[in-house]
Amino acid sequence: MPKPALSQSSVNPAEWRGNRRYQGEDRKELERKREKVGHHEYCVLPHLTFIVETWPPQLLQTTQAAPSHCTGQLYSICTLDHELILAASHCGGAGVRAFWTLNMSLLSALINVCGFLLHLSLCSPNTQYCTPRKTVLYNNELKLFKEDGVFNYSTMLLQEDMGVMLLGAREAIYALDMSDISVKKSAVYWRVTEEKQRECTYKGKQAEVECRNYIRTLHRMNDTTMYVCGTNAFSPICDFMSFERGQLRLQGMQEEGKGKCPFDPFQRYSSLMVGNDLFSATSINFLGSEPVVLRSSNVALRTEFKSSWLSEPNFVYMDFVEESVDSPDGDDDKVYLFFSENAMEYDFYSKVAVSRVARVCKGDVGGQRTLQRKWTSFLKARLDCPLPEPTLPPIVQDVFLLKHKDWRESLFYTVFTPQSGLSQVSAVCAYKVSDIRHIFSEGKFKTPVAVETSHVKWVMYTGEVPVPRPGGCINNMARKLGFNRSLDLPDKTLQFIRDRPLMDDAVRPVGGGPLLVKTGALLNRIVVDRVQALDGQMHDVMFIGTENGFIQKGVNYNREMFIIEEIQVFENHDSITTLRLSSSSGQLYAGSQFSAVQIPLSDCRRYESCVDCILARDPYCAWDFSTEHCSSVAKASSSKTVIQSLKEGDVSQCPQPDPVAAQTLFLHQETMSSCLVSFTPI
Repeated sequence: MPKPALSQSSVNPAEWRGNRRYQGEDRKELERKREKVGHHEYCVLPHLTFIVETWPPQLLQTTQAAPSHCTGQLYSICTLDHELILAASHCGGAGVRAFWTLNMSLLSALINVCGFLLHLSLCSPNTQYCTPRKTVLYNNELKLFKEDGVFNYSTMLLQEDMGVMLLGAREAIYALDMSDISVKKSAVYWRVTEEKQRECTYKGKQAEVECRNYIRTLHRMNDTTMYVCGTNAFSPICDFMSFERGQLRLQGMQEEGKGKCPFDPFQRYSSLMVGNDLFSATSINFLGSEPVVLRSSNVALRTEFKSSWLSEPNFVYMDFVEESVDSPDGDDDKVYLFFSENAMEYDFYSKVAVSRVARVCKGDVGGQRTLQRKWTSFLKARLDCPLPEPTLPPIVQDVFLLKHKDWRESLFYTVFTPQSGLSQVSAVCAYKVSDIRHIFSEGKFKTPVAVETSHVKWVMYTGEVPVPRPGGCINNMARKLGFNRSLDLPDKTLQFIRDRPLMDDAVRPVGGGPLLVKTGALLNRIVVDRVQALDGQMHDVMFIGTENGFIQKGVNYNREMFIIEEIQVFENHDSITTLRLSSSSGQLYAGSQFSAVQIPLSDCRRYESCVDCILARDPYCAWDFSTEHCSSVAKASSSKTVIQSLKEGDVSQCPQPDPVAAQTLFLHQETMSSCLVSFTPI
């Protein structure tokens, strides 16, 4: 028996006004006015408190405007400086759900949309707290790779010229098709010997977990040869590996892996291949208590075993910047290292960690007497990423170098998480290479001094700095003074840097603060792509992995962060351990403890209407009038038939939708009122 339709209902647009007068008033006054005005509720966002009016539930059903992205939840609306805000009915704190401000002048394009529920991303303009505009849950159509009995898919190397992704896991290395990683082209299995496993267990490690061979190092040497290292049951080992005629093969040229690969399969570590030289940051002993930054080459170099150089570090990321290119000073190329360690510059009753960036010069060959076979160019500085709430210094978790044709403009995008379990705030800050370089080349040093209340205190050094400048690379000025190699540097310069590797100034982020702040599941991995929009402008699109198996896709427009969407890539919410990006193929690759997955950088088909496509503000996508589909900008048939509005989300160019006929709506088996609502600009 059909259920009877109820009478048509409507909303008076005038009821949408009137909330601005409640801004900035105290809670008691708001409560009094709440009783006076009736059915309202608070909407509390970072640094914003205002009252919202609730929508009738019958206006909140799925509609033609966004048929696959709406829910039957009760939402609220409010205005702020002539902008419309959509929010969850229980908004406030972490309960705030969906929602970017929408300029009221755009409402004329949204006529006759029954139950308008286009999800919009919301960021506080001051703190950059953001909520994704759209959440895409896991679906089994994703391209996924895993093999029974194999775990820890955490090491990736993209060989784009061969169309192959090399994936290192526990006791296995795979060659996968980059266009579809579920297709395995070849594999080699590098298992630990029974003897090594027995030795490992005798030392107190777990046979089935720790005493295995975890592939941690995977670097390209040339077109057909890779360098690969594994933990080998706490006895690191390396080998050369070839990929020819579609087959992977270990060459059997095994060599000592100590210093090139960690002993512990779960210890943070980083490495980088520059030419034929391997730069690595790890521990060189079984206990993990002797950290080192090492260059394995004909002239091997390493850091000093001093806590002032490295104090219980967690190494995160290394990369290479060719600073010799167009350098008026004749400067050398640099290797940058990001890590966290125990702070030595703070007076706390317990250990406090801080995030650092360090660098060494590519051409460094050590000192003649002082710092013999040690880095003469190792300098480090604190990374500053100020969070909106008082907390201990955040800890760096991952870094991505987005390179620019002018290396000075290159950016290190960096993910930070709290070091205290009391906070669930993570953030992304970006640092310009030129700013880091300025700190190291012109900044002041810290120096240790003895004080009564503690063994040593680090303060700014105010004395005379030797010439050539300590920690500097060999440049034109050094050559002019007769110093052509680091071996030629005077002991005074080397003794200074041996005792004072820490800079006084911290490196400040671009814009003075985080690009993004997130509460809840912590961010842990990041890659960034630079995309050209229809108007020719370039936009940096961030893909940020989380500890619960999501990837958030965000971009900064006019210094305002916008989270386009978040995508669940692992069915069981596995933490993302590795994230790689291929701009040429338009694909993103993520690894976890149990599998690896591939997703496109953008799926424009997800936006089913012109309004949805434009409000997505996705630089990869534009509405194509010729096909009436949201399409890839790179594949657009003609620039004359496609539109974008990335900074404003202006949907005024979209065709107005056809009037929506009144219809009966059902929610939880209950009959709701039918609706036909016309929105008009205020």
